[in-house]
Amino acid sequence: MAASSQITSMEVGKTSQDHLKVHKMKKKVLRKQVRAQHTLMRHEGIECVSHATQSLVVANAGLGNGMSRHQLFRIVEEYGLVETLLMPPNKPYSFVKYGTTEEAKKAFDALNGKEVTREDFGQNIVLYINFVEKVFWKNVVPTSLPPGLTVVEKVISPEEERRMLESIDWTEDEDTQNGFPGICNLFLEKCLKRGYIKHKPDQLTVNQYEPGQGIPPHIDTHSAFEDEIVSLSLGAEIVMDFKHPDGHTVAIMLPRRSLLVMAGESRYLWTHGYMITPRKYDVIQASELGQKVGTITADVGDLTLNRRETRTSFTFRKVRRSPCNCIYSSVCDSQKGQQRQGQPSFPLSEMEASKLEQEHVHRVYEEIAAHFSSTRHSPWPQIVEFLRSLPKGAIVADIGCGNGKYLGINKDLYMIGCDRSKNLVDICGEKDFQAFVCDALSVPIRSGSCDACISIAVIHHFSTAERRLATIRELARLLRPGGTALIYVWAMEQEYKKQKSKYLKEKNDSKGKEEEINTDTARGLLSDQMPDGSSQDSASSDQLLNDSKGKGCDAKPVADSRLPVHTNRTSFHSQDLLVPWHLKSDTKKKGESADILSFPAGSKESQELSPVFHRYYHVFCEGELEAACRSLDCVRVQKSYYDQGNWCVVLEKL
Repeated sequence: MAASSQITSMEVGKTSQDHLKVHKMKKKVLRKQVRAQHTLMRHEGIECVSHATQSLVVANAGLGNGMSRHQLFRIVEEYGLVETLLMPPNKPYSFVKYGTTEEAKKAFDALNGKEVTREDFGQNIVLYINFVEKVFWKNVVPTSLPPGLTVVEKVISPEEERRMLESIDWTEDEDTQNGFPGICNLFLEKCLKRGYIKHKPDQLTVNQYEPGQGIPPHIDTHSAFEDEIVSLSLGAEIVMDFKHPDGHTVAIMLPRRSLLVMAGESRYLWTHGYMITPRKYDVIQASELGQKVGTITADVGDLTLNRRETRTSFTFRKVRRSPCNCIYSSVCDSQKGQQRQGQPSFPLSEMEASKLEQEHVHRVYEEIAAHFSSTRHSPWPQIVEFLRSLPKGAIVADIGCGNGKYLGINKDLYMIGCDRSKNLVDICGEKDFQAFVCDALSVPIRSGSCDACISIAVIHHFSTAERRLATIRELARLLRPGGTALIYVWAMEQEYKKQKSKYLKEKNDSKGKEEEINTDTARGLLSDQMPDGSSQDSASSDQLLNDSKGKGCDAKPVADSRLPVHTNRTSFHSQDLLVPWHLKSDTKKKGESADILSFPAGSKESQELSPVFHRYYHVFCEGELEAACRSLDCVRVQKSYYDQGNWCVVLEKL
């Protein structure tokens, strides 16, 4: 009996240890689940739910941490019919939709906390599963190649590839970098004959890249090389990223034995390169495994991983013998001095201020009115709330009304608008709104005749503190005693209380579909996010120059008086600056001309590139607008607040 009791005691002890181990494991899985829930909400705004649904999010199993579509699909299909498998690029999680809730629950029970081995890496990872109700994912519409870029597939045969690789003598650095082996001369002659290139290069660079190695993003120096840059990929395929200065990126598949030719905009303006992190795979489209030329579209329902292999590149260039005179002066080392000479200066007098505003505010909005109006159709909620809070029959003036998007918000008000741009006022007239042309410094409305005024994204276009204050004083003049005015100006602080504004968040305007789980309804994307006069389609054509003098915030002191050109969708480094607007050609009225950016007459670029206009802005630091308002004896500040990258004040006339 004693021996029996001893065995029973040992078994009980072992069972207790096993239970404790299982309990700890369950607690760890639960912690990881909760962390995955918070990550998903923070990064994507997608909420996990506690009840069973058809849809699951699989954390720790995504393209971003090396899980291929093929392997994940094989894992999840064991538990039922997989209707949709979404794998967002560069994310460590994926979404699965099953045919039934029962199948999804079966997968949840089996996979949550399960350890699997990634096939391509031989490393173990643990899956953490949560239920989700609905998932919307913005799919970028198919993108085109950067202008001037071409990719020629199978430009040489496998035998020619073998001979070219064998011809490399890695011990002779000088010959490799500057000489042309006979086999390369034969290759170039063939490219010229077939029209792949226009001019024969006179410099060759040969590089070999192992998996995990790459090229940092760069533009080949303008003054060093002529227009065409030609690169032959041997030994392996690669995905190369091209990036426009506005942040727009295009991923392009370069197959093995393909020829990349960069000319024009793609050579002079876009950076090119590919990942230099230790990552050993590329994100590619699963449906194009057989034909890999072209851009990689971020279709989350059709992305997978492709293992990198050793790639050898033959890059051919033609040495430039004279300074570059391309039209991309913002990134041209030969023209940077010329660019600065053409930059307008900070105004030092009333006359200079008026001239700056005429050139870089009034004239610009006349030119871009149609395109600007097409991006301004979604009223901002807090402005709508202000207008709807006014009493029925109130007389309201919209000073700087633009295309009139606030004039029809509250039908119970009598609203009248004015704007400095005749073309924008004409657009108001087409909508049957009451509007007229005038300057915000001198509004032809009787003093004290308005119950309320609004000034949305106007005052920041005045180029001196005196003129900005005069505009606020003019608003106060129009109000009756007790009347209120709402003012919005662009904020220097585009990241406030650890939250980025929509201006910074929405760097790329994805005008495409949203793919979803568990619903047939697609949501549209708002194209009008900022009341500041900056288009979603705007793109910077110039890099930031010396910062002009700021009044606080973290604005850097000015090196000279020239106004810097802002890079759109980035933080501000100066309070006084020029903001680029790229004009869409189909919105430009017949007969109008844009000479803000000049092109050689009849050039290909003059037909393909849209004109760029530079608008003057003074972005306000925290408290600056409120302080200006408080300096006037005739008004008091009722309310001040920050609204998505704008400082806002509600005034009351005393």
